[in-house]
Amino acid sequence: MSKKKESKAEKDIIIEGVEDQKVKEISIEDKLKQELAQEKDKFLRFFAEFENYKKRTSRERIELFRTANEDLMTVLLPILDDFERGLTEIKKSKDEELLVGMELINNKLRNSLIQKGLGIIEVKPGDVFDVELHEAITQIPAPTEDLKGKIIDVIEQGYKLGEKVIRYPKVVIGQ
Repeated sequence: MSKKKESKAEKDIIIEGVEDQKVKEISIEDKLKQELAQEKDKFLRFFAEFENYKKRTSRERIELFRTANEDLMTVLLPILDDFERGLTEIKKSKDEELLVGMELINNKLRNSLIQKGLGIIEVKPGDVFDVELHEAITQIPAPTEDLKGKIIDVIEQGYKLGEKVIRYPKVVIGQ
């Protein structure tokens, strides 16, 4: 009988060993599945982060191209103002040939800048003063009641490059 007990005990030990080995195999398989899921998650996160990086740099590059000439444009704006003053004085002198030549140069310069994205901010006397769009130089008594709080005179033209304002129009408003 002792041999039977021994063989039964050996069988139990062997069965327990096989079950332990199965548990270990299952746990290794589960562990590998978890690691694979983690690696897939990392990959998807890195891929999404890279796509966001590409989109962000593309937007930044487009914005840079749009406003790359901003420094040059701000330097040229006083020259445009001087052209306007010069043309006004030439009109007073009645020299038609000189006026035509200066207007051609002025138009060529303006058209070139417009092609590069420069835009004029349209402001007329009588428009409503807007703090977001205009820079008030001074206030004077309004000549009529309907001009109170409105633009009376435009001292300096305003410009924008694309959608960005690079110089606000300087105006006189009625009080």
